[in-house]
Amino acid sequence: MAIPSEKDIELPLLKEIEAAGGEAKPDDLYDKVAYHFRQLTQSDQEARYPKSGQLVWLNRIHWARQHLVNKGQVDASTRGIWRITNKGRERLGLISPPPRPLTLPTFSMLFDRERQQIRAQLHELLMNLHPRQFEAFAGTLLESVGFTDVEVTKYVGDGGIDGYGNLEMGVVKVKAAFQVKRWRNNVPPAEVNQFRGAIQGEFDQGIFITTSDFSDEAKKASSKRGAVPIILINGDRIVNIMLEKELGVRQEPLTLTKVDEEFFASFGTTEE
Repeated sequence: MAIPSEKDIELPLLKEIEAAGGEAKPDDLYDKVAYHFRQLTQSDQEARYPKSGQLVWLNRIHWARQHLVNKGQVDASTRGIWRITNKGRERLGLISPPPRPLTLPTFSMLFDRERQQIRAQLHELLMNLHPRQFEAFAGTLLESVGFTDVEVTKYVGDGGIDGYGNLEMGVVKVKAAFQVKRWRNNVPPAEVNQFRGAIQGEFDQGIFITTSDFSDEAKKASSKRGAVPIILINGDRIVNIMLEKELGVRQEPLTLTKVDEEFFASFGTTEE
């Protein structure tokens, strides 16, 4: 069978951490998580990336854990220990979510309206960046979510690779390349397949970043058995990361979120 996706691994991983008493070392979880996938063969578990030699199965588990950390369902503050949080237990249905605090409807409506305006403004500012500026922005975006040693390639003759960097997750170090498209139309599958061809055998992971979105066929093409997986980041997800990491925005006391125009100015002029 194909090795389970990171999304499919999330719930079994949470269950096994909870079953271990709420926290466990990664080495104690690998075989237990594999048990949830009865058709996962020993050969599947021993498959390795051709370039780095890292086990694909363990890589997927560590990525699933990272997604759970981002969602606040796993606590990774203690090195070498994965600990389930109350949000994780809520997902398992073990506890009920806390009641929502009472808020004034008028403020809530104002906040939602302001949030939508900020999202639209950020998206338009991204579209106004020169393609080279957008590549530099993508490097900054990836650094904000934990990538290190990020390098942006030469603008001309980059061979379809706009940049690359590393992401360490426990004992796993992933070498990833990224490509960006400052588009308004959806990215077709041919672009995803061409990007994979450019990085196959050289990188463990690909990250495709676009201001628009991906077609259904492109989403399917991002994950193929035996091929380098491609993470897709569309315009909405870009803005979500910016708001979460306060990248290009700033919080002002007793007011709402404002666009940080100085952040965009740091990439230079917006002429084509």
